[in-house]
Amino acid sequence: MFAVVRTGGKQYRVAAGDKIAVEKLAGEAGDTITLGDVLLAGDGDKLADAAKTVVSAEIIAQAKSEKVIVFKKRRRHNYRRKNGHRQQMTLLRIVAVGDSKAEKKAAPKKEAAPKADEAEKKAPAKKAAPKKEAAEKAAPAKKAAPKKAAAKKTEAKK
Repeated sequence: MFAVVRTGGKQYRVAAGDKIAVEKLAGEAGDTITLGDVLLAGDGDKLADAAKTVVSAEIIAQAKSEKVIVFKKRRRHNYRRKNGHRQQMTLLRIVAVGDSKAEKKAAPKKEAAPKADEAEKKAPAKKAAPKKEAAEKAAPAKKAAPKKAAAKKTEAKK
């Protein structure tokens, strides 16, 4: 799927995985932004509704473009001025181009899976904790000895 987006007064045709250099945008490297001004969207020959299309991008870096030399001269007046300019730009990697509904549905599924994994990890930890407490009450000296043995094993592995 592709989209035509407008940012910084210019238009860019983008697809997932593309890298583009645009006028400076707020944010740091690694931040994810949404390009909101989608003018056209489609897949192959078919056009989609641009209002429902969302383009998300990741900032790769904040950089400067190539130097432009500005040279002014007026003949026979001994007037010469030389100046240089480097425009600020942002390098973007397009992460996804698609419908806003599809992305919203996909996001909760991704969030639900880690929560289930965390719950499973927490449950065995709670069961193991009472056993450790009972062992500490019964023989605190025994607990210190295995720690030293475990430390030696890790040092031996290294």
